Amino acid sequence: MLQSLKTANVHAVLFDLDGTLVDSAPDLAAALNHLLQQHGLATLPYAAIRPFVSNGANALITLGFGSGLSEAQFKLIKDEFIEHYQQNIANESALFEHLDATLLALDKNDVPWGIVTNKPAYLTVDLVDKLALTSRAKCVVCGDQVANSKPHPESIYLACQKLGVLPSTALYIGDAERDIRAGRLAGTQTIACAYGYIPADQDISDWQADYIVNETAELLTLAQSLTSPVKQGRSQ
Repeated sequence: MLQSLKTANVHAVLFDLDGTLVDSAPDLAAALNHLLQQHGLATLPYAAIRPFVSNGANALITLGFGSGLSEAQFKLIKDEFIEHYQQNIANESALFEHLDATLLALDKNDVPWGIVTNKPAYLTVDLVDKLALTSRAKCVVCGDQVANSKPHPESIYLACQKLGVLPSTALYIGDAERDIRAGRLAGTQTIACAYGYIPADQDISDWQADYIVNETAELLTLAQSLTSPVKQGRSQ
């Protein structure tokens, strides 16, 4: 139950981006299949691509082209992939169902929220801007803005610093084991999202998150239950 979380001690909420806050799989899958077609290869079903999206471009290219590419071939294909994806980054990508209402509830309750992702800044900024989240997020920390990306906790430490909260009073929400590990190492509470991009061979319960959500509506319920220290003071 969400009540098992120490919600009274949550002063800020941090989200992973792809597979947690934003459903970006359609555009990433389209980019991969575009490249496969360009190289005369068979395209892949969306259902086969989706579980690998959170692992980034390298994983998607390996999925589509195999592991036999030379370093030069891999770099060339990756450059093509990134170029096509960047040009079509928000054709179909959107907030997951109930996530806009979740963010609105956090704003209403004066609970600051931010984004912590391993996605590079030049792609993250573009996507976040096209989804009209730039002015809403209190911080956005990308994988190339720190020396060590997730599962290292550095990016979460930086986000908490930007929000002016202690990691022990933050909640990190993600759909990959590295998200939960990073949150645990940083000292935040953690939520694992079973609705995200999770390979079939992974057991999400092994990640040791504080809570697992199966439906996005659960995050809305959580957001509606949170109250910032500032708002608590107003009500006293």
